[in-house]
Amino acid sequence: MKLIYDVETKPREMGIGNMIVFAIQQLLAIMAATLVVPVIVGHGMSPAAALFGAGVGTLTYIFFTRRKSPVFLGSSFAFLGSMAAAFAGGVSMSLGYLGLILGAFFAGIVYVIIAMIVKFCGVAWISKLMPPVVIGPTVTIIGLSLAGNAIGDLQKGGYNQYVYEWVMGANGPTIGIGSYPTAAPLVCVLIGLITLAVTTLCSVYAKKKMIRLIPFIMGILSGYAVACLFTVVGILTETDALRVIDFGHFQNLLVEGKVALTTFVDLPDFTFLTAFKGDYDPGQYGSIAQYILTILVAYCPVAFVVFAEHIADHKNLSTIIGRDLLEEPGLSNTLLGDGVGSMVGAFFGGCPNTTYGESVGCVAITGNASVWSIMTAAIGAILISFFSPFAAFVNSIPPCVMGGVCMALYGFIAVSGLKMLKNVDLEKNYNLFTVSVILIAGVGGLTLSFGKVTITAIACALILGILTHLLLTQPGNNDDTEAEAECACDGACEACADEAETPAEAEAPVCEE
Repeated sequence: MKLIYDVETKPREMGIGNMIVFAIQQLLAIMAATLVVPVIVGHGMSPAAALFGAGVGTLTYIFFTRRKSPVFLGSSFAFLGSMAAAFAGGVSMSLGYLGLILGAFFAGIVYVIIAMIVKFCGVAWISKLMPPVVIGPTVTIIGLSLAGNAIGDLQKGGYNQYVYEWVMGANGPTIGIGSYPTAAPLVCVLIGLITLAVTTLCSVYAKKKMIRLIPFIMGILSGYAVACLFTVVGILTETDALRVIDFGHFQNLLVEGKVALTTFVDLPDFTFLTAFKGDYDPGQYGSIAQYILTILVAYCPVAFVVFAEHIADHKNLSTIIGRDLLEEPGLSNTLLGDGVGSMVGAFFGGCPNTTYGESVGCVAITGNASVWSIMTAAIGAILISFFSPFAAFVNSIPPCVMGGVCMALYGFIAVSGLKMLKNVDLEKNYNLFTVSVILIAGVGGLTLSFGKVTITAIACALILGILTHLLLTQPGNNDDTEAEAECACDGACEACADEAETPAEAEAPVCEE
């Protein structure tokens, strides 16, 4: 695709104001997923600390990749089971948080070891194992696997099981808990579709170039405004079905009903602060050594699974920006950046980081690949983690608004995978079977569990695709591969003339075998 701003485009070429707006768009694209991981894990993990860790991890990644790979790192969903294992067995809170840090360190070491192997052995074996016929449908699966999340969010309002509201107590007004039913699904779908429409129209028809480059921001703000209207009407008419936005997130900024310093600025609950308190009760594990071994087993195998997704994400991003990131800055550097970035991110926020498909999709839709935008977004994530009102605003964005945006965002990821197949001959049965196996395994959600280790659907699909491709393309397995193996002149000799992809190749001079 044609990029508006290339990877090396500097702030003065974009304009400082434009760069900040691009960074905010990246933040909005990745923030919801980054914040939800610590919420799912629970145990008092801080979403603000996870956002800080994602920002620091992204800067670490950019350092190792020498500012050549424009992608944001956020909290990894692949390690949810591993993170839960850190708190299993009745361990103390301090030891559980220390387990999060140790687990990310173990996973990062796996990345470092693989990076060293790649450094000495090169990436040719990666291209052989994962050609476009394998990577293309795998990237498509990454987008399609998120489709259920987008459609599920499209039908949800911002209320969960409860919201905070003002009630009259013995000592005056206080914040109490009131329960409300969620907004009507049809209302949420309408708001989500309005968000999607604004996003797509701004991207395609906006007369101002800047508007075309920030369709996500325009879509989210428009959807939020519409949701506000419905919510206000719902409050005034006491119609719960119209209450879409949970304004309780802003009320949570108050301390006992009053404005305080923490209403505006607050220190995130960093993971290392709890981990280093020293109350290391191993619970039913009996000893610290047994607990550490459990963490090792829970994290390391998952790191190999995420490695496969790392390859797919970087192949996808390479296609978008028109350069092979596995060659420059090199797979060894991207792995080091991802691995060390996960260590640093978990030290502060508890969550291992990984490259985000939402960030890649943002680059694809806007055509802005400037790594300076990613760096600004990372710095913004660090600053915002201290700024309470912005975090409250992001948390108050109803799922239906994000669902509308993500319909386009995840779709772009899926389509970018299909683009990788444009030069793949699907008339060849070995290509057709490879793509078919990957798509069905991925869409069908095939997962394999070995104790606490779960191989995700994407990883299963990729592994099956690799095995299928290797099985069907071994010399002697079919006539097509035999003919290709015998020909050493790219379709120019008589033996390969019938297999030539273009008329020009078929008419090329005949060579002597």
